[in-house]
Amino acid sequence: MKKISLKKTGRFENQNLRMTRQRQVILEELRKVKTHPSADELYEKVKKRLPHISLGTVYRNLEILTRLGEIQHIEIGGAMKRFDGNAQSHYHIRCIRCARVDDLCIGPLKQVEDALAGSTDYQITGHRLEFIGFCRKCSK
Repeated sequence: MKKISLKKTGRFENQNLRMTRQRQVILEELRKVKTHPSADELYEKVKKRLPHISLGTVYRNLEILTRLGEIQHIEIGGAMKRFDGNAQSHYHIRCIRCARVDDLCIGPLKQVEDALAGSTDYQITGHRLEFIGFCRKCSK
């Protein structure tokens, strides 16, 4: 298989990794949806295109793509880990009845980190903020 730099996806230059067919399909399928699927849910989608792929391969590639900053893994409210094809920093909101997760259209609140900077001896590198509520369907 031809070695393709991950720079092709717009993020990294010298990672010494190939953009394998499996990795590319996983990334494409994740970026197609806005539902923040679990690895198992994504596996079912990828399997339609790559029938011989294993669940373990999907898990390993999701971890690699997360580590490289191509995608995000989301750990919300102690629930199952989900994945987001949007690697940009943004917030999520979770329905406390059906566990639906949606993106919120506000950027990261840098002022939260700035306000904490003087009150701790930690070097703050980021934060996660979870909003909870009822989705439209569960509100009815």
